[in-house]
Amino acid sequence: MSDAVTLGTPLSPAAIKVMLLGAGELGKEVVIELQRLGVETIAVDRYGDAPAQQVAHRAHVIDMTDASALRAVVQAERPHIIVPEIEALATAELLEIEKAGLATVIPTARAAHITMNRERIRRLAAEELGLPTSPYAFASSLEELQAATVRIGYPCFVKPVMSSSGKGQSRLKSPDDIGPAWQKALEAGRVREARVIVEGEVRFDFEITQLTVRSVDGTHFCEPIGHVQKEGDYVESWQPQAMGEAARAKAREMAGAVTGALGGRGIFGVELFVKGEEVWFSEVSPRPHDTGLVTLISQYQSEFALHARAILGLPVNCDMCAPGASAVIYGGVEAGALKFDGVAEALAVPHSELRLFGKPQSFVKRRMGVALARGSDTDQARARAARAAAAIHPRAVT
Repeated sequence: MSDAVTLGTPLSPAAIKVMLLGAGELGKEVVIELQRLGVETIAVDRYGDAPAQQVAHRAHVIDMTDASALRAVVQAERPHIIVPEIEALATAELLEIEKAGLATVIPTARAAHITMNRERIRRLAAEELGLPTSPYAFASSLEELQAATVRIGYPCFVKPVMSSSGKGQSRLKSPDDIGPAWQKALEAGRVREARVIVEGEVRFDFEITQLTVRSVDGTHFCEPIGHVQKEGDYVESWQPQAMGEAARAKAREMAGAVTGALGGRGIFGVELFVKGEEVWFSEVSPRPHDTGLVTLISQYQSEFALHARAILGLPVNCDMCAPGASAVIYGGVEAGALKFDGVAEALAVPHSELRLFGKPQSFVKRRMGVALARGSDTDQARARAARAAAAIHPRAVT
C-alpha cells in the first residue's frame, strides 16, 4: 500500500482488507480497532472460533505452517495487508507472497521470518547490531546442549528457538536438569527441528517491555512496561515502570536500533533486562505484546490502536492517560467453554475493567482473560487489578 491513506467500506469493492495470521486475544483487539476504521478483516488460525475469529468479518482454519495452505488462503482472500500475530507460520512462504506483490506483510516478511526464530534475532541483535545480551549458545542435540551448558555455566536457561509465550523454557541449575530441559523444549517447539538456545542468567533488577511504534512519520516509544513472569509467561504488568533516565534512554536507543534493522510499520514489543543504568536486549516481537494489554487502560491509544493506525499509515499517539496495571485470569480447569462468576464483584473495584477472551477451550494455566485497573500510581493500579482478577472464578459448563 502507498502512504496516502484512503479508507473504504467493508464488504464492498472499496474495502481495505487486512488478514490476521493467528487469531488470539491480541489479534481480537487489533481486529476491533481495524473495524472501527472501516477495515474489512479476515482472521486465520489453526483452530475454529478463536477470539479474533469471533469478531472478524470472515474466518479460516488452516495449518499456518503449511506453505501451500497459507498461499491458498491468501490467493482466495486477496488481502491488501497481512498481519502475523503468532510465530508458528510458514515465514519463508510469506517472503514469497510479499515478493510476488500479493500483499504487504506487517511489518515486513523479512521481519516476521527473523523474529519467529530466536537464533536469527539473537544473531541480528548481538552479532550484527552489537547490542548487549546475555551469553548464549545454540544446540541441535542432547550432546551439543551438554557442551553448551559447560560453556555458558549455571544457572542458565534453555528455550526452543521457535516457540512463544515461554513454552518449553527451563531454568537449569545443574547437569541433572539437562535431560528434562531438552525433552521439554522438544515437546514445546513450534516446528519439528530440534534446536534450542542456551542463555546465561542475567542478574537484573527488573525486565521491561519497550513498546516501539514504527509509523509513517518516524519511530515512537511508549512508556516502559514492567511485568512479572512465571515459567516464561507473563502474569502481571504495569505502566510506567520506574527507571533511571540513562537506562530509559539506552532502552529506547536499543529498541530503535533493532526495530530499525527489521524495518516496516507497526508496533514491536522489545523485551529488555535492566540493572541500574545497564540494559540488555532479550527478545523482540513484531506485533502487540501480551504485557502490553495494560495499555488498554493506561494509554489514550492502546498498543492495538497504535498497531492498527501504524499499519494503515495514520498518525499515532503514545501518551499515557494514567498509571495502569493488568493481571491475568487463568482458566483454572481443563474444560471446554467456561462460565465466569464474580464479574460484578470484579468491576466493583474502582477504575477496573475486564477482557474475557472467549477462548473455546480452557486449560489450568491458559490465559482466559485479564483484569485491568488505573490508579494514582502503579502500586494502587496493581493492587486493584489483582483484586479484580481474584474476584473472577471460571468454571466449566456442565
